[in-house]
Amino acid sequence: MKNVTILLADDDRAIRLVVEQALSRQGYQVRSTGNAATLWKWVSNGDGQLIITDVILPDENGLDLIPRIKKLRPDLRVIVMSAQNTLLTAVRATERGAFEYLPKPFDLTELVNVVERALTVHEPTHAAAFEAVETEEQLPLIGRSPAMQEIYRVLARLMGTDLSVMISGESGTGKELVARALHDFGKRRNASFVAINMAAIPKELIESELFGHEKGAFTGATERHTGRFEQAEGGTLFLDEIGDMPLEAQTRLLRVLQEGEFTTVGGRTPIRANVRIVAATHRNLQQLVNQGLFREDLFYRLNVVPIRLPPLRERVDDIPALVHHFLAQAAAEGLPLKTLEKAAMERLKEYAWPGNVRELENLVRRFAALYSQEILGLDVIESEFSGLRPQAAQMPVENEGLEAAVERHLKDVYGAQPEELPPGLYGDVVREVEKPLLAYTLAATRGNQVKAAEILGLNRNTLRKKIRELDISVVRGLK
Repeated sequence: MKNVTILLADDDRAIRLVVEQALSRQGYQVRSTGNAATLWKWVSNGDGQLIITDVILPDENGLDLIPRIKKLRPDLRVIVMSAQNTLLTAVRATERGAFEYLPKPFDLTELVNVVERALTVHEPTHAAAFEAVETEEQLPLIGRSPAMQEIYRVLARLMGTDLSVMISGESGTGKELVARALHDFGKRRNASFVAINMAAIPKELIESELFGHEKGAFTGATERHTGRFEQAEGGTLFLDEIGDMPLEAQTRLLRVLQEGEFTTVGGRTPIRANVRIVAATHRNLQQLVNQGLFREDLFYRLNVVPIRLPPLRERVDDIPALVHHFLAQAAAEGLPLKTLEKAAMERLKEYAWPGNVRELENLVRRFAALYSQEILGLDVIESEFSGLRPQAAQMPVENEGLEAAVERHLKDVYGAQPEELPPGLYGDVVREVEKPLLAYTLAATRGNQVKAAEILGLNRNTLRKKIRELDISVVRGLK
């Protein structure tokens, strides 16, 4: 038997029993209780080598107990588990010094692995040096799905660091909200959060926007302009749509990240760059690197901690919480308060949401503004979806040409009268058509790349490059 005693505190007796059995099978001794007073008594007596505690205990909040434990026994590690699966819970657990946070329900194998790490990893756990004062209703991120739980856990670990973060995800998934959460809950929260969208700035003005310019630096520069790096001094600089940054500007940005200083356009005096960089993109940066459109060295500088935001269709269980949140926001802004019938909510969960959370928010605001009834039923949802995605446009047409098929696909994804299209749309559509075309031709030539290149009208080296970039499987000699 392992000479390790684990102290377990949870008000739910059934959970205590399951956890006890799982840990006992691994050779650990387990002492369990349903209250904080008994747990504190054990800790005070010097018992146990590890604590596993729930947040909600009948006599004290488990998170409030952690600082007392760490003060009395700094080396005693604490694993926190909770059914309150929000970003705030994860952040508070981390800031108070918890070794790990596990949202309920959790996998017992994962629990055992966390226990093993807590008992063997020797590096000290650094808590974020701040106090979270926001309530759950004020949180920037909504949702308790498993997909979001992992996001919360990663964010909680990053709050006390200055590591560069790369957020990837489809348009409308909330990449800027994640960046703001990193800032608002982090140690730079008292300084500025400055955002800049690379796709929205003309190529010739990007360096001036980032680094500022001096009076007379170029035609039209009638006064000194402070760039985003200076504006974000001591805080966070959010580089949105970094994949659309021109190569020349990428080179300048890389130099700043390497040297830690920059000069304004037309200036000579170096300025220290004291900012945390958070970047975001909806594009595949690794593919852009392979195509020579994005600097590989800059990619690795920015991609220190990658975070992938799941599309809404991968976290449909969060839709009710998001809907309630957006309805409450609309009511706070003076719009009538609405609620949805159960069938209407279920229909929302069945929809594909190509525009993700942004599309859902816009739809909910339409509900609040345009419909007189207080309770919205399934008929309202069907009416809205019918207007967004005409049924005739969704069905393939017999003998439809490629041009018509592409047009139908675009209308199906972005609507007949799109209000907003994502940057880089041309390249995305071309890649979607290019891959099946090349794969089909290679299959027809039984993997003969020379013949396939001839049919396609491509140089053989170009074809080989595209096969690698698009990850096309080539099977030779088979029909």
